[in-house]
Amino acid sequence: MPFVKSADQAEIYYETHGSGEPLVLLSGQANTHHWWDNVRADFEADHQVVLLDYLGTGQSGKPADAEYSVRRFATDVICVLDELGIARAHVYGTSMGGKVAQWLAIDYADHVGALVLGCTSVGGVHGLRPGAEITRALAQPSAQAAREVLIDLMYSPEWVRDHPGPHVTLGGPMPGHARRAHLRASNRHDSWAVLDQITAPTLVLHGTDDVFSPVDNAAILADRIPGAEVHYLAGARHAYFEEKRAEASGAVLGFLAAHPLG
Repeated sequence: MPFVKSADQAEIYYETHGSGEPLVLLSGQANTHHWWDNVRADFEADHQVVLLDYLGTGQSGKPADAEYSVRRFATDVICVLDELGIARAHVYGTSMGGKVAQWLAIDYADHVGALVLGCTSVGGVHGLRPGAEITRALAQPSAQAAREVLIDLMYSPEWVRDHPGPHVTLGGPMPGHARRAHLRASNRHDSWAVLDQITAPTLVLHGTDDVFSPVDNAAILADRIPGAEVHYLAGARHAYFEEKRAEASGAVLGFLAAHPLG
């Protein structure tokens, strides 16, 4: 199986699919590359799609004593690209993956072509977080009840009726230390002070009915990143890329085509 060693020698699992200009797809918090299973095919005809399991998830290493941060996850992405001999790639990150993508564009600007940020946030005091009632509901003792809350945050009830699952965006088994570390990593993200350093052409996507990452985060991001464009998906919640698949994937593909690696 394809693994690369990170800077601290942890094993990072990755996959590639399709052909064309490279495109890195970055999943949400405590999720593996399977986050993209239902939409990955949309990109494979035009792009070499690169996916990975973050440290602590899936087939990657799960050391208890390693650094877990979104900035570190960005460095792990560069290790994968170096292993594949890819000098520059487009980057599309959603939720926590959008936070990782921001750091890729900040810390490794020469490696990033076009940047797409979905259902994500600048973090820190400028980023909007879900309400306290949502946090409490997700932390309740009943795992099944918390799962139902998460499904409702991800998808509209109408979509769930027609797509009863399984839902790949809900994550999978993880050691407790890794799950807690992912939560800390996402919560500690704060890119506000340096977002204006991003030079990559940037598209921001957000569902209008997203309360997990409140929709106004899109405007905050776009106002801070020079030249960024925003595309809102009407009626979509956090997993807009599945529920509004045709619109979302079409917007991304159109944006990437307009900004080739050259």
